[in-house]
Amino acid sequence: MTAVTFNPKTLAPAWNAFQNALPVRLAAIHSPAEYERAVGFMNQLLDVVGDDEEHELADMLELLGQLIEDYESQHHALPDAEPGRVLRFLMDQYGLKQTDLVAELGAQSVVSEVLNGRRQINVRQAKALAERFGVSAAVFI
Repeated sequence: MTAVTFNPKTLAPAWNAFQNALPVRLAAIHSPAEYERAVGFMNQLLDVVGDDEEHELADMLELLGQLIEDYESQHHALPDAEPGRVLRFLMDQYGLKQTDLVAELGAQSVVSEVLNGRRQINVRQAKALAERFGVSAAVFI
């Protein structure tokens, strides 16, 4: 494996300029306020990137999603599971039925398909569920 070399004198100013151009720092999240800002920015990125894995900002969205997921795993005890299982867990916690999620997911049959792993949650649905449950949309994607 070849060692990667870099010049810290040029990298540090470039990194600082990049960080200053963003509405949040791409770094570990340490507080609820930082978490809220990061989730807000992630939702803005989701609006732009959507499901397009080839989008030029897709890597940034993935990195931000990982930072949010790391914070949530330390501060919000959601199960590490498929999105449908997370949704079922949240439904149980809130005492909801499938018909209660029609506004977020669509018809009751769609809710059933998501819960049974036969349908994936799209970006719009993930954002709606995140808003309803007060969690990051990343747990549903």
